[in-house]
Amino acid sequence: MLARVQSCAVLGVEAFPLAVEVDAVPGMNKTRIVGLPDTAVKESESRVWSAIRNSGFRTPRGHVVISLAPADMRKEGSALDLPIAVGMIAATDQVPDTRLPAYALVGELALDGTLRPVAGAIAMAICARDKGLRGLLLPAQNAEEAGVVRGVDVIPVRSLSEAAEFLAGRQAVAPHVTDIDAIFANGRTHVPDLNEVKGQAHVKRALTVAAAGGHNILMIGPPGTGKTMLAARLPGILPDMTFEEALETTRIYSVAPTVQRRDSLIVRRPFRSPHHTATTVSIAGGGQGQSAHPGEVSLAHNGVLFLDELPEFNRAALEVLRQPLEEGLVHIRRANYSVTYPSRFMLVVAMNPCPCGCRTDPRRECRCSPGDIQRYMARLSGPLLDRIDIHVDVPALSFDELADNRPSGPSSAEVRATVQEARNRQRARYRGRIACNAHLDGKGIREHCHMGEAAQRILESALDRLGLSARAYDKVLRVARTLADLDGQDTIGDQHIGEAVQYRSLDKALF
Repeated sequence: MLARVQSCAVLGVEAFPLAVEVDAVPGMNKTRIVGLPDTAVKESESRVWSAIRNSGFRTPRGHVVISLAPADMRKEGSALDLPIAVGMIAATDQVPDTRLPAYALVGELALDGTLRPVAGAIAMAICARDKGLRGLLLPAQNAEEAGVVRGVDVIPVRSLSEAAEFLAGRQAVAPHVTDIDAIFANGRTHVPDLNEVKGQAHVKRALTVAAAGGHNILMIGPPGTGKTMLAARLPGILPDMTFEEALETTRIYSVAPTVQRRDSLIVRRPFRSPHHTATTVSIAGGGQGQSAHPGEVSLAHNGVLFLDELPEFNRAALEVLRQPLEEGLVHIRRANYSVTYPSRFMLVVAMNPCPCGCRTDPRRECRCSPGDIQRYMARLSGPLLDRIDIHVDVPALSFDELADNRPSGPSSAEVRATVQEARNRQRARYRGRIACNAHLDGKGIREHCHMGEAAQRILESALDRLGLSARAYDKVLRVARTLADLDGQDTIGDQHIGEAVQYRSLDKALF
């Protein structure tokens, strides 16, 4: 008898509909799985047979052919265990096919028939909804995650027998609905406060501008001046995530096997800080064989990617940042597969001004030769630096600043309120087309970055003096647009252009 079961398979952060067809005919006892299965899918044969037998069902006799359609797309992972098992018992008339066409099934089976969680539950729930199915049967451990998707019944089951009883109509299982409001209400955790960092008022101002407009920022200064501490406090001043941003971010983490997470919906902006020994693949994504796991640029989507000691990173690993910084996407192409991951993040980098770090410290003598400094700075390419909107110098602190135990400057909550107000102005202006000023393209700059004659003269003078590239020119206008938003103004003033140009002054001074 022929049975057909609906399912889903994940490719990148998207899931595509998949049909599992099982045909059991008399003949020699043999099972074949066709349709480009990977090793994990082929091994499901042994798991499924044991799970069927230990769940009290009859195992099929004769020649069993299991087809995974569409046959020209490779199937990976263990999520097809449940649909294959249900298809096999349905092909032997042990489960009626009345409910099978209305539900998609995913889940990994243990040998005793219990279900284990799988990756990509949110993507599969979205796929089932978009296909017009009534619901999705999946392991109970994945229900909280998939339950954030509205418009489809998320049916949590704990075993093969429970799934079969539900599909046969002999057992009722209530759909799981995740309380999204409660997740957002409890989502913000404690982050170190910005006013705990001593001094560095101008750097905190630069971080505020970067957070308000989603701009990339480079901090350069001697060791021990607070660069890492300032970067660690950036998530505390970023605006709250929208539901759409939280769903996008959670989909990425859902398919990342190397990342442990506890939240069914990620409502805190990610903060990723890879070590400087990170490889190109770990930064951009990919993997061996048929795998294409998201890298750090995708895990930082809608959040912050912090690279400490920037020149110590592999040059090739840094160059792969150029495409996601420009497009907000990273394309991973291999011989046998091609996937695209979203990678829209704030890049925050910190570095010393020279190999010993003392070049800009007035109290310590720099031991580096001009050749050492030139080679150190040459590790960073001009095109990469052009994609960083704000450059800020982080000087050494004085004794009075270090000895002052009072809170330094506004708190993170106060700064976040200012940043949120500026972001609200940007969302109202762009009406959902883009999220913030850093994402403005050339047309958007001409349309929204209006300035007076005095501001134009200042910008013209800065271009001649600093020799800014066309990309750097656009960066100045984007940053100036953010400064105007922080002041609640629709037109960019000369003070906004002047401050924005100051954030490019390191182009000539140090690089």
